[in-house]
Amino acid sequence: MDKKGNFINNRLNGISCAFKGAILLLKTEASIKIQFFIALLVTIAGFYYNISSTEWTIQILAIGLVMSIEGLNTAIEKMADFIHPEQHNKIGFIKDIAAGAVFIASIAAIVVGCLIYFPKVF
Repeated sequence: MDKKGNFINNRLNGISCAFKGAILLLKTEASIKIQFFIALLVTIAGFYYNISSTEWTIQILAIGLVMSIEGLNTAIEKMADFIHPEQHNKIGFIKDIAAGAVFIASIAAIVVGCLIYFPKVF
C-alpha cells in the first residue's frame, strides 16, 4: 500500500479510537454524564430561546471545553492510579490540579450560560 493509503487508514483508525474513548468516557464516568445532561439542557434552551449563531458558537465551545478537560482529568486520574495505586501526596497534588482545571472551565461555562440566558429569561 502506498503512503497515502497508510495515512488515510491511520487517520481513520485514530478517529475510531477517539470515538471509542468518548463512548467509554460517557459510559463509565459519572461527572461526564452530568455534564452531558447539562449540555443537552442548554442545547434545548438554545432552541427554545432561539439564540444567535454567535451565542451557539460560544455555547458549543464552552460545552466542548468542559467535556474535553473532564476527559483529560479522567485520563490523568486513571494514569496516576495505575502508576501509583496507593495514596500519595504528589499523586494527590497532580489529581487536584487536573480537577482544578475542570473547575475553572466549568466556572467559565457557567458565566457563558448566564451571559447568554439571563437576558432572555429575565
